[in-house]
Amino acid sequence: MEQMQQVIAQKVRPALNAHDGDIELVEVTSDGFVKVRFTGACAACPGAQQTLSELVETAIKEVCPEVKGVVLMQQVSESLINEALKILRKDRT
Repeated sequence: MEQMQQVIAQKVRPALNAHDGDIELVEVTSDGFVKVRFTGACAACPGAQQTLSELVETAIKEVCPEVKGVVLMQQVSESLINEALKILRKDRT
């Protein structure tokens, strides 16, 4: 896990930060998969899957060849949920 954090910090994060995005390491599963979440501009980017395979997975597998794959976790941001709730509540009053 620490090796993956270092790879993300040194190789992946700078590239994502250049596009106003970031990445979060969510979990390393017992069956060899790494789960990550894109944040910022990368969370809604149409090229996220390509970035995942060409940048993230490649960088992680260079350091940890035992990793079977990297999985992108999609999640609605807390700010988006709060904005939706404001809209819904406004319509009810």
